[in-house]
Amino acid sequence: MGKFSAKTAIAIASLVLIWGVSWSIYKVALHYTPPILFAGMRSLFGGLLLALFLLPRRKQIHWRENWHRYTISALLNAVFFYGIQTVGLIYLPGGLFSVLVYFQPVLIGLFAWMWLGEKMTLLKLIGLAIGFLGILAVSADGLSGQVSLVGVLMALMTAVSWALGVIYVKKESGKVDSLWMVALQFIIGGTILTAIGTGVESWSDIVWNGSYLLGIGFGSSFGIPVAFVIYFTLINSGEASKVASFTFLVPLIAVATGTLFLHEPFTYSLLAGLVLIILSIYFVNRKSNRRKHQLPKKMTVTT
Repeated sequence: MGKFSAKTAIAIASLVLIWGVSWSIYKVALHYTPPILFAGMRSLFGGLLLALFLLPRRKQIHWRENWHRYTISALLNAVFFYGIQTVGLIYLPGGLFSVLVYFQPVLIGLFAWMWLGEKMTLLKLIGLAIGFLGILAVSADGLSGQVSLVGVLMALMTAVSWALGVIYVKKESGKVDSLWMVALQFIIGGTILTAIGTGVESWSDIVWNGSYLLGIGFGSSFGIPVAFVIYFTLINSGEASKVASFTFLVPLIAVATGTLFLHEPFTYSLLAGLVLIILSIYFVNRKSNRRKHQLPKKMTVTT
């Protein structure tokens, strides 16, 4: 997959650690708050915090030219991604949910071929097939009633939304300031989610205890502004599918954290699915040394 500098390696390690522990933190916080309000508030606060640091370069926003890009990115990376994710965490253990969501790097490999013109190889196709088997293995508990099938479907919807959001940001990265894209997508998305939560949920249901404040505080500082600035900086600096592959470590941390500290169940089907999904990500992002295994680039689709 190529060598990375020490700075890049530290950035990837920090990102994986932040996202790995976040699942358990959010899972605990959701016991004390309605899900959509929780997703909206941490997205909004995270976006505002990043915007505060970016104020000296506010002229880079170019709102008239780019408002539609910020809005589309907000819908994919905040409203759908965090909204579906946060509700879905109610139905599944955090570790299992993260395993399904982190099928996203495999989807990025496919979408990057379709819309960014990145290479598609026979190994990537094999990886996609293995990843599908992994999803079936993880979903087995849902089909047997041991875990919520609704939760499984919501996790997969979260993965699709996130993958599309990453591809969109990568595709539009040359037209907008990348840091303002991150800030504004969460300000806009957080505002929409908070408005929806206000309409369908009750603010009085929030329990302002330490667990809830930890969830909001972690999400609006490390979980959103810090993590996504690192992530999209890495994505914009290299092939989207290759950078995304390193996030396969996140489910390992999430499953370990949930099992050790939250006593979440760890089944054989979850283990099998986790192994298959990791293998899938490896094959999708592994370089092929044979040109004959390379498939033609997909024509870029414009809408």
